[in-house]
Amino acid sequence: MAWWRSCCLGVAVLFVLGFNRGCPLPVQAKESWGYVDVREGAHMFWWLYTANNSSFENLPLIMWLQGGPGGSSCGFGNFEEIGPLDTDLKPRETSWVRAASVLFVDNPVGTGYSYTDSPDALTKDVAMVAADMMVLLRQFFSEKSEFQGIPFYIFSESYGGKMAAAISAELIKAIQKGSIKCNFAGVALGDSWISPLDSVLTWGPYLYSTSLLDDYGLKEVMQAAKTVQQLVEKGQYENATKWWANTESVVEQNTNGVNFYNILTQDDSDLVKSTVGEHGYLSSLKRHIRPLHRHSLAQLMNGPIRKKLGIIPKSVTWGGQAEAVFVNMAGDFMKPVIDIVDQLLAAGVNVTIYNGQLDLIVDTMGQEMWVKKLKWDGLQAFNQMKWTALEDPAAAKQTGAFFKIYKNFAFYWILKAGHMIPSDQAQMALRMMKMVTLQA
Repeated sequence: MAWWRSCCLGVAVLFVLGFNRGCPLPVQAKESWGYVDVREGAHMFWWLYTANNSSFENLPLIMWLQGGPGGSSCGFGNFEEIGPLDTDLKPRETSWVRAASVLFVDNPVGTGYSYTDSPDALTKDVAMVAADMMVLLRQFFSEKSEFQGIPFYIFSESYGGKMAAAISAELIKAIQKGSIKCNFAGVALGDSWISPLDSVLTWGPYLYSTSLLDDYGLKEVMQAAKTVQQLVEKGQYENATKWWANTESVVEQNTNGVNFYNILTQDDSDLVKSTVGEHGYLSSLKRHIRPLHRHSLAQLMNGPIRKKLGIIPKSVTWGGQAEAVFVNMAGDFMKPVIDIVDQLLAAGVNVTIYNGQLDLIVDTMGQEMWVKKLKWDGLQAFNQMKWTALEDPAAAKQTGAFFKIYKNFAFYWILKAGHMIPSDQAQMALRMMKMVTLQA
């Protein structure tokens, strides 16, 4: 079966999108989309926006990977963060498509518009995720050969960063073997689940330092986190995932429902409230998967966007398999991939870490802890460097971020942003992307 079997637009088609709740909205963009059958019974959806520039060949290609696992890049990343249109289908001034071609992929299979014919085809770990992505990228660069020489970057968010690291490692091998032809230029890991335990163990201290926990609460949170640590150290990863969810419930009860995605906001929705000891992964699914498929976004994706795309099977509901995706990855969820980041650095891959100051689920303290565990030979020199301030593009004379770069490793501390940096600090995120892709 041809991989391009479901694509409804050619490479160079210029069209006008007019789905603004029935009100025509002219947005010129060069787009294409389709499915790749990555395995028998496993169908992955992708959506490409070619850069809004007459000479896209001079701009990078970025693949965006969402978190979860089970969060939709083609939905959330596209319409909530960096795509050319927002959820009201109005032009986004800070769209990354202004400075790059952007490839959204609903990954792993079962996420967003991607689907499997049976639950058995869902992925179990990042190795399986990476193998599937190699099939998609092989076909993508083969069919769209005009992108083979363009610098290709993988940008990610949350669990998407863990997948991005594993995908990058496999991509290097594929390029060396000649099975994929592309100009891989680097990977950027945003608020990424690289070392889950380092995140969990720093929740307490971070919240305490920001006056969101008292001494009693700190003790309770740390006790729960230590249980997660013990399970991880014993290799009981699925139980560790359950206790990770339980620890989040302890945090919620001691902070009066802090928002794990931005500590300065509070979500009083019933979807994110849970009780300690709630069965299985229900509490974590409420907090981290369902908000990525909020009702308004689901209406958009299962309504006008589905109609526009014209290729989504009738049996597939956008996000319908998301919770199953998370549950199937539960045994892999708490495993670290610091060693993979080390492999990338040793191979000379450009690796960027960027993190939001107000993020809790992947707090910056935890990110800094695992970075210090790297065996990379440039780590000592990197640690001795002084960071550089960046002015906030949205507020003159205000600091918007700090960064450090040494050889092929970079770290960006993004201020006034939570877990979804492009949503919270859109202009700063765009500037950071341009710096990473050597446009600024």
